[in-house]
Parts: sequence; C-alpha cells; structure tokens
Amino acid sequence: MVDKETFIILIPGFAKDENDTTCLPFQQVFAYHVKRLYPNLHIIIFTFQYPYQSGNYNFHSIPVVSFGGGNKGGLQKILLRLRIYAKLKEINPTYTIKGILSFWCGECAMLGSKFGRRYGIKHYCWLMGQDARKGNVFINKIKPLTNELIALSDFLQDEFERNYIIRPYKVITPGIDINNNSYTNTKKDIDLLAVGSLISLKQFEIFIEVVTTIKKTIPSIKAVLIGDGPEKEALTTLIKNESLQSNIILTGEISHPEVKKYMARTKVFLHPSSYEGFGIVCLEALYGGADVISFVKPMKMNIPNWTIVNSKDAMVEKGIQILQEKKRNQQIHPFLIENTVHQIMNLFTN
Repeated sequence: MVDKETFIILIPGFAKDENDTTCLPFQQVFAYHVKRLYPNLHIIIFTFQYPYQSGNYNFHSIPVVSFGGGNKGGLQKILLRLRIYAKLKEINPTYTIKGILSFWCGECAMLGSKFGRRYGIKHYCWLMGQDARKGNVFINKIKPLTNELIALSDFLQDEFERNYIIRPYKVITPGIDINNNSYTNTKKDIDLLAVGSLISLKQFEIFIEVVTTIKKTIPSIKAVLIGDGPEKEALTTLIKNESLQSNIILTGEISHPEVKKYMARTKVFLHPSSYEGFGIVCLEALYGGADVISFVKPMKMNIPNWTIVNSKDAMVEKGIQILQEKKRNQQIHPFLIENTVHQIMNLFTN
C-alpha cells in the first residue's frame, strides 16, 4: 500500500496533450501551477468527456485518466458515471486523498460530492459560469451546502444565491501566469479584438456592429475576431453585408499562445457576452496592454483599464474615446495564478 497525499481534479474535459492549448486553457494553467507550487503532492486529473478516447497519459508530469465519455447520453452516460465512481473507489485505499476539486456544478460535482461524503473526503465545487444560471438540474441531485461551493467571481456568488437560495461561501478568482507567456513588446496595430467560442451567448454580432459604427468615425479601423463555432457562417455573412472585409479578420480557432500575441498587439478588447462568470480572456487582454470593455462586471471592485457598459452605444462611445486618446498602454494584472492556487489549496488544509 502506497500512502501518498493525493489531490484529485474532476473536470468535463482536459487537454489531450501539452500541445492542446485551446481546451480550457485556464484549467491547464491551474493544474500546471498546482504541480509547480506543491511538488510533493500527487495530483490526478479525471477527465470525463474529452479526450474522446479512454486511457491514461501525463500532462506536464501530472497523471490524467481519460474516460472518453464523448458527451454520450442514455445508458452510456450511466455506465460512464459508474466507471468513474469505481475508479475513485479503486484508488482510495492506495492514496491518502487530501481532497477533490470539481470544475462546474454538474456531473463532476455530483460524483465528487457523493464520493467525498461517502468516504469523509473534502470536496469543493468551483462554479465557473453557466452552472450558476437557472435550470441547472444537478443542483437538486447534489444538494450542495454553502461551504462546499466556491464561486469564480462576485457576480457568480450573487447569481447562484439568487437562483438557488444557497450562497457560495467563498469567491476565488482566476489568475493569469505572467512568468510564462507569449506576450511580446510589439506595435499596437489592432484597434479592436474579441476572442471566444462563436455561440449566440457571446453576442459577437454586437462586436461586428460596434466595428461598423466606429468605422464612421475611424474609417481605417482594424479589428480581429478569434474563435470558431456554430455562429461562424452567420458572422461571416454579417461582415460581408456590412462591407467590413477590409476591417475585420476572422481567424478561426488558434492556439492559446497565438491568442496572447494578438492581445499584445491590441488597443481595445471587447467582450460583448451577455453572461460571463469571469472573462479570463479579459484578464489576459489587460496584461497584454489592452483596455477592456464588457457588459458583465465580474467583481464588485473596479479593475483598472476595464470599463463596464450597459449598451452597444456605450461600448461604441468608450471604444472611440480610447482609440482617439492614443494613451500609453499598461500591463495590468490584478489576479495572479499563484494566489489562485494557494487559495484553492488552503481550502483543503484548514
């Protein structure tokens, strides 16, 4: 029997290898820095749905167990959960499990909570965004207690309490890695940038409409939209209809390091999403030296160079103001990954 202190992360999907930088990049950074800052701690990542193949592999020397669920429903979903729970039971006698952290209040948290309660192991669920909205069917299944829930932002803490009458007892924000990044000192030749999955929730049609309006004041405006998804065709058509082919570049999905290079070239980062737990891309853009404009305010505190607006017109007005100011760009880093990791790990030692 090996008595080794172990920390388990349960997550719906995780990078299939170290080059898979587009799959939940924040969670990759988090896991990497848990390993770096707690080198004597044995970490195991259980990824439920992605990669789509089951098997074991290493991510920066962290063991990853992929169950290859592939987002299947019906009987396959039930069998998947049984396999995961059985694997947790299998390793429990082998290691001293220090704690279990689940990302999102969903399937992962349901199994993590059940296992933790059964075997007296600390389990925390980290609310990331959509899981705090109304209609989360897992809340009644899990019946989480206040002290089992962590919120990624003040906004999510309030949102979850408003919808489920349970207030997550702690807010732990995401942090960025300023030691190992792809930012370079380069010319600010991109006026407006937006990044994210091209889905309706992100409202990237507003980004295009903002560019259309600003073009009337700044005809030479240069904008970039990074991402892929079901709205790509509609957005491409909108760009064409507004005659913005020479003003907007739609890159498709690119690697996370490449995204950071674009941020380093950007003057204003727009985040038009109608709902957001905490736009981590906004933190990365701030560190890239861009000003950020968004609709959702994640924290009650004000963050330098991050402006919250309540309408498209206000987004246009603020964007023009910043672009015409030609201000000297600053690298802002209000939240660092080291602090995030220590706050999470302190939950399991107190």
